[in-house]
Amino acid sequence: MLKLQGIAVSPGVTIGEALVLDSEGFRIPRRFVERSAVDTELARLATAVAETAHEVERNRDAIRAELGDKYAAIFEAHLAMLHDTKLQEELTSAVRDKNWWPEYAVSRTLRRYAKAFQNLDNHIAQRAHDIYDLEKSLLRNLLGQRRETLAAISQPVIVLAHNLTPSETANLDRRLVRGFATELGGPGSHTAIVAEGLEIPAVVGVGPFLADVSGGEPVILDGNQGVIILQPDEETIAQYRLEEEAARTVAARLDGLRDLPAETTDGVRVQIMGNIEFPSEVEQCISRGCDGIGLYRTEFLYLTSRREPTEEDHYAAYSEVVKAMPDKPVVIRTLDLGADKMLTERTPEEERNPCLGLRSIRLSLRQLPIFRTQLRAILRASALGDVRVMFPLVSTIVELRQARMVLADVMEDLAEHGIAFNPKMPVGMMVETPAAVMMLDAFIKEVDFVSIGTNDLIQYTLAVDRGNKEVADLYNACDPAVLRLLRRSLDVAHEAGVPANVCGQMSGSVMYTQLLLGLGLRHLSVPASAIPEVKQVCRSVSVTDCRLIANKALTMHAAQEVKAYLRDQMRRLLAHTVA
Repeated sequence: MLKLQGIAVSPGVTIGEALVLDSEGFRIPRRFVERSAVDTELARLATAVAETAHEVERNRDAIRAELGDKYAAIFEAHLAMLHDTKLQEELTSAVRDKNWWPEYAVSRTLRRYAKAFQNLDNHIAQRAHDIYDLEKSLLRNLLGQRRETLAAISQPVIVLAHNLTPSETANLDRRLVRGFATELGGPGSHTAIVAEGLEIPAVVGVGPFLADVSGGEPVILDGNQGVIILQPDEETIAQYRLEEEAARTVAARLDGLRDLPAETTDGVRVQIMGNIEFPSEVEQCISRGCDGIGLYRTEFLYLTSRREPTEEDHYAAYSEVVKAMPDKPVVIRTLDLGADKMLTERTPEEERNPCLGLRSIRLSLRQLPIFRTQLRAILRASALGDVRVMFPLVSTIVELRQARMVLADVMEDLAEHGIAFNPKMPVGMMVETPAAVMMLDAFIKEVDFVSIGTNDLIQYTLAVDRGNKEVADLYNACDPAVLRLLRRSLDVAHEAGVPANVCGQMSGSVMYTQLLLGLGLRHLSVPASAIPEVKQVCRSVSVTDCRLIANKALTMHAAQEVKAYLRDQMRRLLAHTVA
């Protein structure tokens, strides 16, 4: 039995037979074509491009029918790259002027593009996978190869692959694919996004493991913990089958909580809202009984388009969400990206540490036309419902004031043109750095609410790159330093009477729910799939007991000690709930 740890990107536990896909690592030699064959080779290249475009269009149409336009936008971006004039000119020139073999021209050119993306911010680096996707498709068509394995699935399987591209993920049959695990990938990749939208359990970034498994062997995939188990023994299989059955029983029971409030046993009301990236995800939040949208990540508008989104693009997306949530709050976070060629003229080499560079609100304040366009759309959407705007990664009071000045200026411009908006739209900020926590007593006087982004707060507090496997063990939400910063943030907000929310991964994990309630949190923003379980925990505990748990955790000095304690408390709660 071999247990491997990866990155959990789509929840769920499943057991099934392995379907192992060839890594399809094309090895393209540097070959040249005869002068007399150039026109023939260019025609072959053009045919491959046309066939690839047709495949992408089919994938786009299939995912649009399954998940809607926002997911289909991934493949619109693929088409845009494929038809990019500059790319086509480079490929043609490589064959005509350098006499490169078309396969070599495709591989050499697209990999150069992919490497440029990989040097950018983590969000943008995920776009490299899209380029590799196109490279593989073009090479398959040039070489006359077809990857039929996924299309030929006729019985339930767990797909194991070196990597799955967004287009391949989009074509997975939910009736037959119980889950998938890949050697490569990250939580922000388009593959992860599509998997979550399809609600297929998935684990990515496992590292090399395909050599250790054969097709047809039993595999356990735990998309909650990011674990896969190869060649599990009978005892482990039996344990996970019980877990599968328990999950189904719990899910059926949790359906009954949809219309009930998240109220603790001692009468404290907790607001549970949803996190979304696409308007189509709103329905999932509503069906699970959310109290609103606590975090609408707007980056996807940029990540799926090769052109800058227009004001109407923004407004169409925001208004769709707001209209779907009548009388409920919708918190729209402004652009949270790093350096990108689409947004700036800077090259990748100019920013070696993008996590500490020009990203989030810093980027917006440097790119005022883009910032103003987004704010105009958000303000217009505020005329339709309870819209609130939130600025990400605010580290100084000057940044907050500058952002508010831009917002005020946009409001004035809309008013002059008679465009409807809510002049009293609530304004908030993300608390994601130790600096923001330490200065929160000053920030709190100038905002209507705050939202604690634990993912970045943990990263910056512990000086750990959460995308680096070499230090992944140091990235720990249970670290006492993180708990103390959370306590301070919530204390400051409570004393000022300003609502505070937590919207990072901690909020969606039931292991932390009692801790967060005990620290004083009364607003949680979680993925749609986590809403029922978090609500159940809230309805099963008292704030009095949660305070005792939080206070005990705050006395501990090691993350491992805190984690073991919280897990024990969760086990006790589950045992009591089941009993």
